[in-house]
Amino acid sequence: MESIAKIDPNFNVSEAFGREDVLLRSCREKPFSVHGLLDDGTHFFRMPHEVTSTVSEGVGYLAKHTAGGRVRFRTDSPFVAIRVISKGLGRMAHFAFAGSGGVDMYADGVYVKTFIPPLDKSNYSGIFDFGKRRMREILLELPLYSLLTDLEIGLAPDAVTEAPTPYRNPVPAVFYGSSITQGGCASRPGSCYQAILSRRFDLDYVNLGFSGNAKGEPTMADYIAGLTMSMFFLDYDHNAPSLEHLAATHEPFFLRVREAHPTTPIIIMSRPKAIRSAEEEARLGVIRRTYENALARGDKNVYFVDGDALTAVCGNEGTVDNCHPTDLGFFSMAQALIGLIEREGLLK
Repeated sequence: MESIAKIDPNFNVSEAFGREDVLLRSCREKPFSVHGLLDDGTHFFRMPHEVTSTVSEGVGYLAKHTAGGRVRFRTDSPFVAIRVISKGLGRMAHFAFAGSGGVDMYADGVYVKTFIPPLDKSNYSGIFDFGKRRMREILLELPLYSLLTDLEIGLAPDAVTEAPTPYRNPVPAVFYGSSITQGGCASRPGSCYQAILSRRFDLDYVNLGFSGNAKGEPTMADYIAGLTMSMFFLDYDHNAPSLEHLAATHEPFFLRVREAHPTTPIIIMSRPKAIRSAEEEARLGVIRRTYENALARGDKNVYFVDGDALTAVCGNEGTVDNCHPTDLGFFSMAQALIGLIEREGLLK
């Protein structure tokens, strides 16, 4: 049998709008608001090309993935349609295509739809009909492992469309780390832990997760140090090629960012793992030492979250491969970080 959708229509992926009154516009047009991404008019990306070229070829490629990208707006259109125009959607055996290449939609903070691409195409379309016409805050969470050149949004031709309500916490949090930071392997974009934090605290953010390529390079530290941020999350243990590399780069990376942001909260994280090998315990020691040295210097804005806390909800059941979190794993990570942020009063 070629496709289960032939016997179960619930698995069908719609590519047509099924109506004629859909006015499509690029998300680059006002009043749509794009967050978490840079844009040269032809591609979206997460870091400037002139910077990624000084870091690594891998970062240069992965920076074109739209992880953490969001489009926000208000509209009274009774439906929202999208058309994804892409140069390639991430296809991996252990990663739901809805997460690597899909688009999530939230209305007034409530999840309502994942636009899921067909397995055999990189460009796709979809529509969601609310049934009633009223003003709604729309959030579109963009693919985690895909290269979008445009996202077109389709609304009723006579719809009122406005800029979104500003974030309550508009200064972005910045996340730097590995494939887990980038979002692998969430079943849909809105399930990664940064997206959960963003919705919980009405917070803008920038995702600088680079799958397999976050190695604590000095040029990356310099770039991050130059960003405006409300908080910084440091989590690249998984991509440090050796214990020695982690020991040589972790504290210098922290210190470079701290030098530029003397009072910004910095959250140091270890890999989210409930059962650790001897080397993983040693890596945890390196990361903890960065934190303890900061405390010894009198740093009052540094925090540490280890793998035990990050996996408190799920234990060792929160991954697809003993590494990359499932939605349960990401929820567990988010709960630990939400608890920290609330206890310490780091956000409104």
